[in-house]
Amino acid sequence: MECVFCRIIVGELPSRKVYEDEGFVAFHDIRPKAPVHVLVVPKEHVEKLSDYPDTEEGERKLGALFRTANRVARVLGLEGYKVQVHVGEKGGQEVFHVHVHIMGSPS
Repeated sequence: MECVFCRIIVGELPSRKVYEDEGFVAFHDIRPKAPVHVLVVPKEHVEKLSDYPDTEEGERKLGALFRTANRVARVLGLEGYKVQVHVGEKGGQEVFHVHVHIMGSPS
């Protein structure tokens, strides 16, 4: 397994987890760009956001990703925050496993 996020999900690599459920894991970014910078990662390996199909199933998975991002922001006590997604190499994506950045400051 070469995907760094897949290795974090299965426990092969350490992380500072802040949230986990049956479909997602959230952990602190190792190169934070804000006082709070957490990544929300689906446990299912999908390389980039645009790889989700334009179907009800794709819509369900995208909805679950952003619902989880909101849940994680609440767990972190963030009132205001930025949600950022990089899509593909030209979009600045560095790790090719879908992930959402949540960035903010503690309340």
